Amino acid sequence: MMNELQLAEDLAEYEDFINAEDFANNKLSHYIADVQRVYCADNRPWVIGYSGGKDSSAVMSLIYMALLGLEAKDRSKPIFVVSSDTLVETPVVVNHIKNSLAAIEKGAKRDNLPISCHKVVPKNTQTFWASLLGKGYPAPTRSFRWCTERMKIDPVSDFIKSKVSQFEEVIVVLGSRSQESASRAQVIAKHKIDGSRLARHTTLANAFIYTPIDTWGVDDVWKILRLCHLETQQSPYGTKNIWSNKYDLEWENPWGGKNLVLWNLYKDSSGQGECPMVIDETTPSCGNSRFGCWTCTVVTKDRAMESLIENGEQWMKELLEFRNNLAETTKPENKDEFRNYKRRTGKVSYQYAKDGEDIASERKHVPGPYWLKYRRQWLRELLELDKKYKAEGREIELITQAELHAIRQEWIHDPNEPDWDDSLPTIFREVYGYDLDWVYDDNASFGKDDAQLIHELCEDFDIAPEMILKLIELEMSMEGLSRRSGISNKIATLLKQDWGSLEEIKQKHTALQSKADFDIHQQEIENYTLQLTSLDKQLQKEF
Repeated sequence: MMNELQLAEDLAEYEDFINAEDFANNKLSHYIADVQRVYCADNRPWVIGYSGGKDSSAVMSLIYMALLGLEAKDRSKPIFVVSSDTLVETPVVVNHIKNSLAAIEKGAKRDNLPISCHKVVPKNTQTFWASLLGKGYPAPTRSFRWCTERMKIDPVSDFIKSKVSQFEEVIVVLGSRSQESASRAQVIAKHKIDGSRLARHTTLANAFIYTPIDTWGVDDVWKILRLCHLETQQSPYGTKNIWSNKYDLEWENPWGGKNLVLWNLYKDSSGQGECPMVIDETTPSCGNSRFGCWTCTVVTKDRAMESLIENGEQWMKELLEFRNNLAETTKPENKDEFRNYKRRTGKVSYQYAKDGEDIASERKHVPGPYWLKYRRQWLRELLELDKKYKAEGREIELITQAELHAIRQEWIHDPNEPDWDDSLPTIFREVYGYDLDWVYDDNASFGKDDAQLIHELCEDFDIAPEMILKLIELEMSMEGLSRRSGISNKIATLLKQDWGSLEEIKQKHTALQSKADFDIHQQEIENYTLQLTSLDKQLQKEF
């Protein structure tokens, strides 16, 4: 147990700093008192969103100092520090966050603080690689950013929900600042509770938001991290405050450990920031963030990774090249090459004219998921990079074994291109030279020879072999069931899919559209004829 004397000695180191400089027109002691007041106001536990960047590190430092300033009897409410790992975070950041969480938890144990650290990850079937390589989702863009919800929002929301279930209500503490995101500030202000420092969570019931540094500027953030400080200088125009180039890199965080790694991640960053803890869809995109995903293709160029490479992380060049190759596939002129002409529903989709007219000549084809051949190629390249980095002794895992199992199942049961060869285990063996503990199901799919035989037979009857293979696979999946309920609907769904080449499907759609237009026209003529007949009979009665 920490005694009062030890507590006083620890606080003495920070006392001058706490009372010396201004933070957004207030002393640091003002914000520490605010944190202490909110913390002691009730029994609702806190969940701190920690990304490892400057803002979340500043919040963590502020809260740690505030807890140290409380008496032991008042430090009973649990605080859960949660960090979201998308499994494709920038590698150098992954190690920084891992080490930071370990240091926070070690310091909290030493100082008898009720802080525990937790890392959350997406479900195996919802990761970046399970979605892109497995399901064939195209690389994310500004108009189709499918990654944020499944990789960031959902894991954090599930953690918060688990704590709400356990404690009924929780307070989520974030490093959001008004200067960083005006839209985020507006959302928080909109949900602010009158007379309280808290706001209601935009989507999660019984969760409340607390943003203790929401009025701080970026200078205040760096100030609490003690990486630089203000100096007053004389100039021909009078006195002015400027940031000194004297960085106090020996300054330790309240829990121990220095911010040198954090500073190296940000230096020469051209103003790039961090990826915030994403808790809902109002949280801004990471953009060029240092603390985002190395696979992010939402931005045109990943200047953050480029800067890291320029500052000594030369080994990341191949990751940047991999990311840039994925970005190339999102260009409009390249979509038809890399992506299937059918969507995962088995249907060919079109983007209709702005006026809403469903006219074939004005429809634009919308491509579907990546072709399986490219997904195989990219997986092989990814595994080869992973093997290389492991051989170099780097603490990095580009793709997990759980993701590989998920991708394999997605390939085998792909709605458009079932991987009858079950090629993933072969690719893995060719790269690593050994096998994983793969689960094989003899009744799950066809073999290569079976598929080839069906292709040859279908050519004689002018039938799409993929349709026959899917129908037989459906029958095999229902085999042995005492009740085959819903099989008729499943068969109908398969038969309604678009089968054949893109040109054949387009011709079929055009013919159906023309027939539909003709049927509508014929119905209009029949209705008009009936109206004329009725009018003629009425006139005959009158005259």
